[in-house]
Amino acid sequence: MKQQQEVHTVEPTHRCDVCNRTFKQLRYLKVHQRVHTGKRPYSCDVCNKTFKQLENLRVHQRAHTGERPYCCDVCHKLFICRSNLLVHQRVHTGKRPYSCGVCNKTFKQIEHLKVHQNIHTGERPYGCDVCNRTFRDRGTLKRHQRVHTGERPYGCDVCNKTFSDRSTLRKHKRVHTGERPYGCDVCNKAFKQMEHLKLHQRVHTGERAYGCDVCNKTFRDRSNLKTHQRVHTGERPYGCDVCNKTYRDRSILKIHQRVHTGERPYGCDVCNKTFIDGRNLKVHQRVHSGGSPYCCDLCNKTFSARRNLNLHQGVHTASRAPISL
Repeated sequence: MKQQQEVHTVEPTHRCDVCNRTFKQLRYLKVHQRVHTGKRPYSCDVCNKTFKQLENLRVHQRAHTGERPYCCDVCHKLFICRSNLLVHQRVHTGKRPYSCGVCNKTFKQIEHLKVHQNIHTGERPYGCDVCNRTFRDRGTLKRHQRVHTGERPYGCDVCNKTFSDRSTLRKHKRVHTGERPYGCDVCNKAFKQMEHLKLHQRVHTGERAYGCDVCNKTFRDRSNLKTHQRVHTGERPYGCDVCNKTYRDRSILKIHQRVHTGERPYGCDVCNKTFIDGRNLKVHQRVHSGGSPYCCDLCNKTFSARRNLNLHQGVHTASRAPISL
């Protein structure tokens, strides 16, 4: 019994001579020292990626073999390592064991907490070696670097469109599936992206938090403010590579490019007429529904499109113009 107690109470005896961290066993110290030396002795024979620990190499090799030996007993999703399974299970349990000491926000993973804490400290330790832009976490830096390299490693298996990050691919796939998982609790309108729901909710709250410092016009989101500010600066940064026409807004450029490609992705489900942008489709659909939401405040005549109302109002303006003799 005395001998067993000595085994359990033994103090760490192996100390790192760089950072003074201590370890109970020499083999753990040797693995730790690779943090300082940069030594990565274990190499993947498929892609040549290297690792500090043999166990990390074994987990990585499952990416090539497709082996996913750890299964969630709730939804049966498979994982290549136990740690990923444990993190995933918190989706079902709701457990968020890591808490920010500043704002009390909680997280499922300690890595997410560490990244979040940089918001409070202002620390942006990851820098791009091309443009010197800095980031709070390594993952965001990697995604940013693909702007410079042009790498788009994530491909849609339906239309073969490629993306620079996995989350954008997931959002894109909802175009094909029709999934709209984010619903407004006021009007039940559903959205493909959480960001779009948050913007929509400002319709109900009336919040317009972004103001132009030139004309004081306000906007619900920052991107619309930036686009608007180009009215004052004259900046038109988005250029068509076919006809050199330029635009203030990237989305308008994309619509314009369909003039050259012939793409008409928006189709009427009544008469099958197709359009290059969603707004034209909505106006067209009023031909079938009889909707005329735009009303002249002088004669009460109604129109299915705002531009038709604007043209009509010129009739009243002309009729009120003074006659020169």
